[in-house]
Order: sequence, then structure tokens, then C-alpha cells
Amino acid sequence: MNMKSIKIFFSFCFLVFLGSACKKTDEVKDLSAALVYVAAPISETTCLNGAIKGTMLAGKTYSVCGDVFVNSGDTLTIQEGVTVNFTGTGGVPCGLGVKGTLLCLGTKEKPIWLTYPGVTRTDALGSDPNLDPALKGKWTGVIGATTCPLMVVKWTHIDFGGATITTAMKSFTGGSSPYSIYFANPAGVFILEDSWLYGSVDDPFRIEKCGYTGGEAMNSKAGTIGNFAYNLCIGMATNGPKMSNVNVLPGFPATNVNCYNNTIINSGYRRLAAGRGGSINFEEGSGGLAYNNLIVNCKFGLRIVQTPIADTANIRYGYNWYYADSINVASQFIPSLAVSTCISQPQETDIPKPSTYLPTGWKVGDVYAAPSSVVGLNNPQFANAPVPLPAGLQLRDIAVVGNFDFRLKSTSPCIGSGFIGFSPRLDVPVDAKYGSSEITPPGKDMGCYQSNGRGNVH
Repeated sequence: MNMKSIKIFFSFCFLVFLGSACKKTDEVKDLSAALVYVAAPISETTCLNGAIKGTMLAGKTYSVCGDVFVNSGDTLTIQEGVTVNFTGTGGVPCGLGVKGTLLCLGTKEKPIWLTYPGVTRTDALGSDPNLDPALKGKWTGVIGATTCPLMVVKWTHIDFGGATITTAMKSFTGGSSPYSIYFANPAGVFILEDSWLYGSVDDPFRIEKCGYTGGEAMNSKAGTIGNFAYNLCIGMATNGPKMSNVNVLPGFPATNVNCYNNTIINSGYRRLAAGRGGSINFEEGSGGLAYNNLIVNCKFGLRIVQTPIADTANIRYGYNWYYADSINVASQFIPSLAVSTCISQPQETDIPKPSTYLPTGWKVGDVYAAPSSVVGLNNPQFANAPVPLPAGLQLRDIAVVGNFDFRLKSTSPCIGSGFIGFSPRLDVPVDAKYGSSEITPPGKDMGCYQSNGRGNVH
């Protein structure tokens, strides 16, 4: 996932963001001299605490027993295959605060792990999230301050974040909320690519089990600009991506995010607030586009929020694929104003076409009951997934990937149904280490997995 001018309020937990198994675009910038340097190696023999800079060496395991901080002008580079255990001391959680530059440079063969040791995941279908230690917040997370110019996270697992932030971390970063990743520099560059965030209390930044009773896969605010593409979001408490322009600083552009070729499964069912949660949200003053998203059994379809109203003049959406295993879900493909405060318009490019299930005389915002013929219609034909919903399970019970495979069968009707007549945003620099590996163009197949091997590669 590529973001510029981003403020992330969450502890985003799943992701394989912006899969990058493709060739780079032609626009490549070498930013290494200007932005980063590699300092002295960091010893793995001591328990880390306090100021930190330099390089965590490939394949080593490091322990963190108190908050660690990257000062302004300093760089922390984490090489491939590194494991960092944020154990804390005496039951006090710790985290990583970043005023300088952070480079997490894992690889497909040797990813990085930022985690808390000894936690056993409760990944059985239908397991009670209230009893899952993964959702209790074991360490604070990676907290970027407003001075952090560059944060690059590639091929990295970030597990069990979202613990209560310490006073020391608050005073260092200025952040107060415990999210697995938080980036707050309105003029900085944030890149999250080919990474996984698992288990978080609120927004995380593959998405699995993120959010306890609230939280999005990506909560972008205050002038976030970029792409959210080729992500698999499953079992989110609220939404996959949410866009809002709340708290934007004077002189900065409004939030505008391109959300394309994402697969969003069974999301929105742990959200306590009525009328919220589901798939994709454009809220207060935000714009962007949403195409080629595969939305399966989510509580609500795409929401254009009315109060406070989104930037409707700068939002484009359509060519999204919906599937429902119940009339209740199908009746919210276009969310009603009475149930959810939104004014989403029907798009005849969506599948199924709204004209095939909306009643005669329907107006934007009206409540409607979808016909039974829509239930089970347009099965995306995943390779191995709980679609249709297995007997004895509820939609909220599907919250982890586990042994499922959400790639498309060769017979899937989603293959070749995508729309490629648009371009991704190119705000983020492209570089093997100091930028996005590539800005992946839109895919011809619905969802994050592409039959040509591009897109999401996990």
C-alpha cells in the first residue's frame, strides 16, 4: 500500500498491501542519498531500550524491554529475516517511536517479524474474539511522529499491537492512540507493501481480526493521498478502507485515495455503532475512487457518507462485485439512508446491476428488500473459501484466512470483469528500498488476486 501525506489512525492488522510481483513503472527515483544512510550494526545481545539507530542485521532476533525511539535525523534500518520481540518489562507494554526514518526491508523469502512472543492465536472458525489474546494488545506498535519523513514497511509481519501507549511514547511522538502503525507527518511518505498486520484492538494498518468492536483495515485522515490496492481484508470490525479529511492542516490537499482491486470479506459485524461498518467508506470531505473491488458478505456496500458529507464532486466508483448469502446483506449493497447515513448512488457497472434488484420507484437512500434471486448470485468462485457460508456459522465467524484460498478458480466470472480505464496515483516515489517497489496498475480481474500472477502474491 502506498501513501503520501498520510495520517493513519489505527492499528491496521491484515494486509498484504499493494502486491508487488510485477515489473516497476518507468518512473523510478533514486532517493537513497537524500533520505537514508546505513549506520552501525545493532547488537542483538542486549535488551533494547531508549534511543536507537543503525541497522538490525539480517536473520537476527532482538528483544525490546522498554520503549525505543528513533530521533529526528536518525535512521533505523531493519534487514530481512529479523525478528523483534517487544516484550516490555514488568507487564508494561512498549513500542517503537519514530521521529526520524524507519526502513523495514523484509523480503518474500525472509520477512521481518515485529511481534510479542508466546501468544497463541485463536483462529478457529466461530471463535469468540473476546477470548482471543491476539485482540488484547500486547505491545504498543510503530508510532510515527509528525517529523518522520519516511516510513517504509516491506514484507513485514506486525502482530498483536494496540496496547496502551506509555507516557514516554506520548511525549516523544505526540501520538496518544495505540495503533499497530501510526503515521502523522502530513508532508511525509508512508509505504506499506506486501505485509501482514494481525490482531489489534482498534484500526490496524493480510487484514485479519483487526478491531475489537471497531476499527478499519486502513483509517486514512487529514490529507492522506495515495493508493489502497490489491489487499485482502477479512473479518474487519468495521470496514476495509475508510477515507476522511477530518483534521486536515491548512494548506494541505484533501484526502484522496484510490481504492482498487481489493477483496473484502465478511466485514462490519463487530462494529457496535448502528449503521456503520462493511466494506469501503468515503467520509467527511474525502475523495478518491473505488473500482474492481470484490465485496463478499459484508454488512454494507460502499458508503458515501452524508453527515459530515464526503467530497462527492471528487469521488468516482463503480465496477465493484457484490455477493451475499442472505437477503439482509443483499439489501445493503446500496446502503439505505435510514439504516446508514449515506447517499451512495447505484452504479449500473456494478455486479449485480442495481436495476435487477432495486424496486420500481426507488430513490437514493430508500430502504429496500432485495429479491431472493440475488442471494447466492454471482458466486466469485474462490479456490477454497467459505462461500456460500457453511451451515452452523454466522458471517461474523469468518475472520481469518487460515487454510482458505481466496484466489479465483479458472472458471470464476470475476476473471476479465475488471475495469482498467483509470490510473493509480503516482504521488509516492518508486524505489527498491526507499519507495514503493512499483505502483501496480489496475487489474482486469475483480479483487486482489489476478489470473496473470500480478497483484496480491500471498
